[in-house]
Order: sequence, then C-alpha cells, then structure tokens
Amino acid sequence: MLPELHGGTPFDELDDYIALPRLSGLALSVDGSRLICGRAVLDDTGTEYVSSLWEFDPQGRRQARRLTWGTTSESGATFAFDGDILFTATRSVPGEDSPQPALWRLPADGGEASVVCRRGSGVSSVTAARSAPTFVAHTPVMASARGLEHDDEIRAARKDGKVTAMLHTGYPVRHWDHDLGPDQPHLVVGESDSEGAVFLRDVTPSAGAALREGSMSISADGLFVVSTWAVGDSGAARRSTIVRIDTVSGDRATLVDDAEADVHSPSVSPDGTRVAFIRETLTTPDHAPRVSLGLYDFRTGAVTAVADGWDRWPTSLAWLSDGSGLVVTADDGGRGPVFTIDLWGQPVRLTKDAAAYTDIRVSAEGEFLYALRASYEAPPHVVRIALRSGEVLPLRGPDALPELPGTLTEISASAQDGTQVRSWLALPTGAAAHAPVPLLLWVHGGPLNSWNTWSWRWNPWLLVAKGYAVLLPDPALSTGYGQDFVQRGWGQWGKAPFTDLMAVTDAAVALPEIDPNRTGAMGGSFGGYMANWIAGHTDRFDAIVTHASLWALDQFGPTTDSAWYWQREMSPEMAVDNSPHLYVADINTPMLVIHGDKDYRVPIGEGLRLWYELLAESGLPADADGKTDHRFLYFPDENHWVLKPTHTKIWYEVVIAFLSEHILGEDVSLPEILG
Repeated sequence: MLPELHGGTPFDELDDYIALPRLSGLALSVDGSRLICGRAVLDDTGTEYVSSLWEFDPQGRRQARRLTWGTTSESGATFAFDGDILFTATRSVPGEDSPQPALWRLPADGGEASVVCRRGSGVSSVTAARSAPTFVAHTPVMASARGLEHDDEIRAARKDGKVTAMLHTGYPVRHWDHDLGPDQPHLVVGESDSEGAVFLRDVTPSAGAALREGSMSISADGLFVVSTWAVGDSGAARRSTIVRIDTVSGDRATLVDDAEADVHSPSVSPDGTRVAFIRETLTTPDHAPRVSLGLYDFRTGAVTAVADGWDRWPTSLAWLSDGSGLVVTADDGGRGPVFTIDLWGQPVRLTKDAAAYTDIRVSAEGEFLYALRASYEAPPHVVRIALRSGEVLPLRGPDALPELPGTLTEISASAQDGTQVRSWLALPTGAAAHAPVPLLLWVHGGPLNSWNTWSWRWNPWLLVAKGYAVLLPDPALSTGYGQDFVQRGWGQWGKAPFTDLMAVTDAAVALPEIDPNRTGAMGGSFGGYMANWIAGHTDRFDAIVTHASLWALDQFGPTTDSAWYWQREMSPEMAVDNSPHLYVADINTPMLVIHGDKDYRVPIGEGLRLWYELLAESGLPADADGKTDHRFLYFPDENHWVLKPTHTKIWYEVVIAFLSEHILGEDVSLPEILG
C-alpha cells in the first residue's frame, strides 16, 4: 500500500514522493507458475532503500505476497531448474562477526532461506540453467590471485594494511562512479559436493578485463555459457565480442568478432542451437551508430542479420518458447513497445499503448509474456501480455499506482529542415487559458535516448505539482524515430538538437495554457550540456538548471571514464564547433549548477570549471563581494545521478527554490540542513 500522504497526491510533498515503493527486476520460474519481482522501500532511517522479493500471481487473481524479510537488500533473483529461488544478499549468520555478501537459496516448497555460497567480494549476474542443477555468476578476483582462496587472502591483507593503491596496465580505470581494479570479474560455476555443499569453480582464470560490464546466457542443459568478451582495439579502445565457454572444462571459443561493431546481449535459443544478439556499429565523427539484431548458428558457424533494414534500435531481446522467433523491445515514437519477430521476417508490434516495457519474460507454454510496464503516467508495474492478441493485464501488486497532479498530452513542431519533432507535455490539473502556467523545458540525457518512460530521478510530476507545465521533447539524436533522425544531430550537438528544442518550445508557449513570459530550462548529462548551450545562445529563459553537465568538450573527452567511445565522435573540430564554454560571455541567464564529485562519466572538473567561468566571465559575473545570481549545488559523495533519498530531497528543494526565485518571483526557503 502507498504511504500515508501529507498532501493531495504523493507529488505534493517530497517526503511522500521519496517514500513511494519502487519495483525492479523480474524472474519467471521454468514452468511459468511463479513470478517474482523486487520491491524497494525506505528503511527506518529514511536514508536508503531496502529491497525485498515479492511473488506475483501470473494469472492476476491473487494479491502479491512478500517472500523475503531480511534487514538488508535482497536482489538479483533467478529461478533454479527445480523451482528454488536464488538471490544475493548481505546478511548476518550465526558465528560470523559481520554480515557477508552471499548467494542464498529460497526453497520452492517454502521454508527458510539458506546460504548457497559466499564470497567476500560478492557474486552478481547469477544465471541458472533451465534443466540442470548448474548456475553461473560473476565474482571479482584479484589479478594476482591464484584461485579464489588466494584471492580472499590478498583482500584480507589489503584490508588489514589499509592499502587502496592500484597499478593499472590498461584502460579504462574508472566506470560511472567507482574505480576499476585491482580485481576483475571472473565467471564461476556452482558445483555441489557429495554432501550437497556448493562450491564456486573459476572457469575464466585468465579473463583479465574481458568480462567487465559483460552479459551472458546459459544453455538449458547448463553445459555452456555464451558471454560477451571485451578485447582491445586501437587507441586504448575496447570492443565487445561474443564467446562460448564450456562450464566443465572452461574451454573458450569465439563466436562473433566483428571489427566494425560491438556485439552484446547474447541469448541462447531454447534448443541450444543458436545465439541471438544485438550489434552496434562503431561510430566515426561523421556516422552515428546503427543498432540491429544478429543470429549465430552453432551448426554452421554462420552469422546472419535478423529483421534486416528495420529502422528502429532493439533495446532487449528474448526467445519465444519454441525458438521460432524473438521478442524484442525498442524505442518507438516516445514509447518502448514490445515486438515479435519471426527469424526470417520483420517485426510486428505487439503492444499498442503509450508505455515502455522492460524485463521481458516468456512463459514456457508460449501463450504469455511477463514484463514491467511504465510510462509518464505510471511507474513500473508487473503485467502479463497475451502473445496472440497483445492484451495487457496488470497483475495485482502490493501497491496502487500513485495519483498524478496533472495530465499528459503530446505536441509536435516542424524543425528548420521540416522534420517533425514530438514531445510529451505534462500539465497541472486545472491549467487553463484564463490562468496560464509557467513552462519548464526538460532536455534528456544520453544523447542517444528518449523521454519515453517513468523516471524516479527526473520526475516531471514533482514540478507539475508546483504549478509548472513540463515539456519533455525528443530532439535530433533521440532514439525511436529512425536512423536519419539520429544522424541529423550526430557530431553537431549545437545545431539540430538546439533548433529542434527551440521549435518545440515555440509550439508549447503558443498554447493558451502556457505563460510565454515565465519559462525555464533544465537538463542532466547531455541534457545539462544542452542547458549550457542554450544559456549561451538565447536569453529567452528566466532560469536554467544544469546537472552533471558537459562544459568544455576538449577537456571532457579525454577525462571521462570511457574516453575512447566519445573520442570516436568528438573530433577536435567537433569539440571546437560545439563546446558551450566558448560562449560563456553570452550567458545572461541565472544558472543553477549541480554536480557530484563521484561522477566519473562527466567528471567534476566540468562542473568546477563551469562554476568558475560563470563567476569570472559570464554576463552575470560575481560582484566585488563575490555575490552572484548563479548557484552551485555540490555533492561530495554522489555520482552522476545523485541517488541517496536525503540528497534527492535536497536536490529538488534547491531546484524548486531557484526556479521560484527567478521564474515566479517568489522566495522559497532553502533547507536548513544545508547550513
């Protein structure tokens, strides 16, 4: 059930919103009779989310019920072949001084969960075979370790000696918000001894960095795993291939190695004869990536295209239960529908609504799919989809969907080249021509992305509840509109993406419900880049919020955590033509800069340089006493997103106060906790 509210909807008070439960991760038993999902809620201190596992009735008749009751989060659930549930958790057990990360088993016939195996470094990405007592997982292992026991010894020595130093021999050295090394992920197979105890056996002892950020799929009989395997490329770059690893011998064979593309998301067919995967071409300064489906045949060794020529980018895939085709999700016109694809045919759209679907699970009998459905009208919730008709049945969850403080509509505009640019527009309840409301333009990140699904972190309804209309456009570079739409903005971030945003903003402020004289713009990551670019190229907005934003492209390119990816597009010429910092003197709009120090995707140097140059060189510089209309909200221990519940609340409080001052002309108190 939803928490008790302090206001009319959960979006009227930040405490109510932050307390909303959140669903993620879906697992279906082999026989299709059981369905589980993770549910996260605030802990007693209100400082972090704790997740537990819940069972949903696949038929939609019974209410969901809670399965696990640990005091720390349980996650990564998967069903074993016998119906037992495997999941990861860090729990205390008798005889141990402190909680240890471990893999746990919850019996299919009820009873208490028990430890399957434990590792001090943890296990993740647990995948179980459908018809054999075999599971595989990733676990970090020190590069110098001679086996898993030796790895434990090295870790203990580093901990006791307070050693944090790392010696790198390759790239990358960071990812998102954490340092890479000195350990590297290995693939381990779960084995049982004569007494039923489970031990982990390393089948990739020389993996190096090949399994970092990898994905895998296990055959039904558990005899082999198909996994991504990163290899080195020119210029310190990495490229993803697909390999087959024998779970008994550890023998490895390369299946797909495409010098012109990354290949990922492998999925073994039900009969074990094929592997479906996603292929993404390597980019150049002039050419955007192309994303498509591929198929590897074990019998012939041939690699063929699936749905060749489809002008949408697949985001996930699963096999139909009989192996005759695939179930695929893809961004499409501000939605994320489900498609079915015959192996030798073209995609057929299955879902017809305005939602986006993730975590697709196919039932054994082949009649239904199960998924998480979300849109800007509802957060993720569990549904059943009929494969023949596309009918969607919401399953009975533990929580009702939250009431919204407004309504959602769509608008579109013609870009300078005549291309149609569409957008979601969230309007406050009661917005009308006689009382027009202020407008906030929100620019999505990516930049290869789309405003097509619910976001807990960037949620427009919190601002709608404060009386703003929120515009969520998909400009050039957005996915779901075809290859040409992406290409329009490739390497030209400050051109078509910018003019597209201005065109759709013009269309929004022309509506009678919108007050054209009270507007603001916001964006994070690439959206923050666009917010910076907008600030230097127009004075039409009253306030601009820029979060985790790119500022000086020649600085960003070599210092981000995956420099090789950005350098493919970001040539020196592109960086000069599209860098916002070159236009700082033209910024006359008050800006709120937000950045986390643990952001390695857009390093803190971008935010620090932006802040200094705003005060020193913008059209609104600091005065002799150092006072300025600009603001800098800094989080020393947060990453690219700012995720702690207490920090999320502060984020919105500061944003709302800043917008209120400059758009509404109102004073809103800042939280006292900021000092």
